[in-house]
Amino acid sequence: MAKVTKETMIGELLNIDQNITPMLLGIGMHCLGCPSSQMETIEEAAMVHGIDPDDLVADINDFLEHDLA
Repeated sequence: MAKVTKETMIGELLNIDQNITPMLLGIGMHCLGCPSSQMETIEEAAMVHGIDPDDLVADINDFLEHDLA
């Protein structure tokens, strides 16, 4: 199973599982296609959007556990 950390890049995350896109869009990350967002860490993206990075990583890993299973 793939697991991510706060240091995982958004671009890398989307390569792990593109099905994560609706979840990220749902929390306000609407610029996923922007080249600069691809090189942003999950932690940086979370902070820009006012989201706790630890909670976001936990949510993403929970999603990946169930989506990739």
